[in-house]
Amino acid sequence: MSQRSRLNLIVVQVLVLSLLLAMLGRLFYLQVASGLKYQNAAISIQSRDIVTPAVRGAIVDDTGSPLAMDRPGMVITVDRSALGKMPALGKAVLIRVAKLLGIKYRDLYTRTRLCGELPLGKRTGCWNGTLYQPVPVTKEATVAQALKILENPDVYPGISAAPVPIRSYPSLAGENAAHILGYVGSVTAQDVANSNKQYFQSQVVGKTGLEYQYDQYLQGTPGVKTVIVDRTENVTSTATVTNPIPGNNLVTNINAKLQAATEAALASSVLSARAQGNAADSGAAIVMDIHTGRVLAMASYPTYDPNIWQKGLTTAQATALFSATDGVPAFSRAIDGTYAPASAFKVLSVTAASHAGYNLNASYSCPYSIKFGNQTFHNDDTNAQGTMPLQTAIAVSCDTIWYQIGYDQWVKDGGLTPKKNPNDYFFKNAALFGVGKPTGIDLPSEASGRLPDRTWKLAYYKANKNFYCNYATRARPSDLTPFLIAIAKEDCTDGYIVRAGDAINFAIGQGDVLMTPIQMTDIYAAIANGGTLYRPEIARAVVKPDGTVLQEFRPHVNGKIPTSSSTLNFLHAALRQVAASGTAAAVFSNYPVQVSGKTGTGQVQGRNANGTAKDPTSWFASYAPSNKPEYAVVMMVSQGGYGASTSAVGVKEIYNALFGVTGNTVDPKTAIFPTGAPPAALPTIDLKSTKVRTP
Repeated sequence: MSQRSRLNLIVVQVLVLSLLLAMLGRLFYLQVASGLKYQNAAISIQSRDIVTPAVRGAIVDDTGSPLAMDRPGMVITVDRSALGKMPALGKAVLIRVAKLLGIKYRDLYTRTRLCGELPLGKRTGCWNGTLYQPVPVTKEATVAQALKILENPDVYPGISAAPVPIRSYPSLAGENAAHILGYVGSVTAQDVANSNKQYFQSQVVGKTGLEYQYDQYLQGTPGVKTVIVDRTENVTSTATVTNPIPGNNLVTNINAKLQAATEAALASSVLSARAQGNAADSGAAIVMDIHTGRVLAMASYPTYDPNIWQKGLTTAQATALFSATDGVPAFSRAIDGTYAPASAFKVLSVTAASHAGYNLNASYSCPYSIKFGNQTFHNDDTNAQGTMPLQTAIAVSCDTIWYQIGYDQWVKDGGLTPKKNPNDYFFKNAALFGVGKPTGIDLPSEASGRLPDRTWKLAYYKANKNFYCNYATRARPSDLTPFLIAIAKEDCTDGYIVRAGDAINFAIGQGDVLMTPIQMTDIYAAIANGGTLYRPEIARAVVKPDGTVLQEFRPHVNGKIPTSSSTLNFLHAALRQVAASGTAAAVFSNYPVQVSGKTGTGQVQGRNANGTAKDPTSWFASYAPSNKPEYAVVMMVSQGGYGASTSAVGVKEIYNALFGVTGNTVDPKTAIFPTGAPPAALPTIDLKSTKVRTP
């Protein structure tokens, strides 16, 4: 053998020896050094978690009566992975389940489909979880239905039944409160991704409303029993056991009786407006404690039964919740709806005028119409009303005075060529009142409204310039009118400029300004209490199951409205005159409780789906008693017509319940708060003795 061959053999031997040593080292690492780690991993593969859901904390009103609580239920679940191995993806099994539960196969099919598996227009009621997570199709199964499934696994393969606590909204005082309470649903992949908390597949979490906002307190901790199974899935031992920990209870400022009365008054006002010939498609009503910002009642119309989420939505129900034809019942008008505030906005215009140097105690001319350039602006009343004190102008809701003041201030600020630092009394004053930003109410998805000042105009122009400049090709054929084409041409070149019409309309709460009913309520509460803007609050405290107060939510001040004491005194007198001898006198002139407020009738552009012109937005914003205010009450009815004939009447019904008014008599014993104010102390929560009716 040559020297070269021997050298090659030695190299090969060294390589083989190195590989053997590496393999022995790796074997030692796996079996000895990391043996415990892989032993635990093997055990985890053989372990199964049996989850016992925690009882979710109750949501109660200011008396301790439950608005939402858990009750025993029976859940039926579908294992999609099991059905996927069956002929026709388990269609025959689903048909049998649908027949057993008394629901349509189409609805059951939709509930078991991942949302991504369905076309965009047919996803209402779909499953937001994963393919490998048992899909709950109802939590309202009877014991007989559950037993039939459990006793016939060959007939119902992939279908399971188990007892669970289910969320109930008992409506003990006749209240609905769906938009306040929200609802719960099964945990989804999105919930897991957006939370630091470990979730189990069987858990439910808050999806909207208070259920979502305070989920961290209400949730509780599920009990988990970890068992070890062999390869045949038989349990061989128990590894760990942790007991479920119930969630905490949430005490609210809502009074269930007042909530029911507010909802009834709002619904009655909507129906009354329709009887008067208005479309009246929706509305909102709010009652607030002016001294704290606590929300005592808040209603939105139309609404829905919050229990339907737990029963299992049918396709028709899911579609109706978000259907424009049905008024989008899932949408909360109280905090999410934005509307032109109309004459209810004039309390802000009064303070702006005072800052601009106008004498609030002087008299001003109120002609029927006034012309600026080539455009004429009218009062709603067809008659000229002559010269009158500004207080009377508020009471009778004269618009032309404010047109003139708004125009004059626009001119002083430079008109179409604004000064470098214009005074903008009206815009800046509205911003200090909170227009254009959320109030911070403790509910998700609050809208900010719109403050159409110079900054907004510029941003809106930049976002829409392309549309304006290409209007002929971008607009709908029905919008290609000479007037709209001319407007678009004008907006293309200088749509960012605040024009005279913008300033004139803003002064009476029209044009581009938008507000939510909760913003309006907050402002009138501040006027009533002397100028303090509170953050509206629905939750009062978090209380442990044993009665220990975990956290109490104290009133939070958002700021002060920009008014002097003399301006506040003027507003108090003017708003009282509205109800005593002004636009709301027909409703409140002989009322036994003194009410101060302002009507509003907001003009709305556009047409309804049936081609009819949109009716005005009806507002009445108020507080009472006038001499010693306790409550601010606001109602808004979209397309409800005049503020006086619709919303003012509804607000009166709410005051009837608040103060115990029957006819012209006050009976404190029948008042919602017999002592004259909401309770200061937290209530005692006793859910065990509460008889909750099954919905």
